[in-house]
Amino acid sequence: MNIGYARVSTLDQNLNLQIDALSNVGCDRIFQEKITGTKLTRPQLHEAIEYARANDVIVVWKLDRLGRSLKDLLTIVNDLQQRHIGLRSLHENIDTTTPTGKLIFHIFASLAEFEKDIIKERTNAGLEAARARGRQGGRPRSLTEKQIQLLKTLHKDRDTPVAEIARLLNISKKTIYNYLNDVENASS
Repeated sequence: MNIGYARVSTLDQNLNLQIDALSNVGCDRIFQEKITGTKLTRPQLHEAIEYARANDVIVVWKLDRLGRSLKDLLTIVNDLQQRHIGLRSLHENIDTTTPTGKLIFHIFASLAEFEKDIIKERTNAGLEAARARGRQGGRPRSLTEKQIQLLKTLHKDRDTPVAEIARLLNISKKTIYNYLNDVENASS
């Protein structure tokens, strides 16, 4: 049995394109949801996987509809394989019920992992080079040294509530605590 899964990320997007494609390839049942792929719980995906039995095939329009990350995608596919359930992606023309489809899926997964590692390596090299030139990453500080001294004085005094300090300096309470933690960590 072919079991379809269609997903769009926002409520104003339309599932029709995916549903039509899944219907055209003979999906007997189509699970659909409007939920961002970054959500850990996607109830209809979970239900589709639970509904599937050995020798069934979960069909998606594109792989990115199924998994929110490469790791997530691999976890789902490995779970399906252990249960003898296939995966078919129409857009990428991958079908893990065939030896060639399994190979192509794993090559794609390996290339994606390789690309992620290269990006991470380049990012770290760039940060290291910037540090060597005396540059520091991150957001610029919100407060001047004079304002930081005022913050410390007001906080030590204990007469001025943190909410009032935040209002005076036009920053959030969390920012105040971050500055105070920085001071604590620097003195340790």
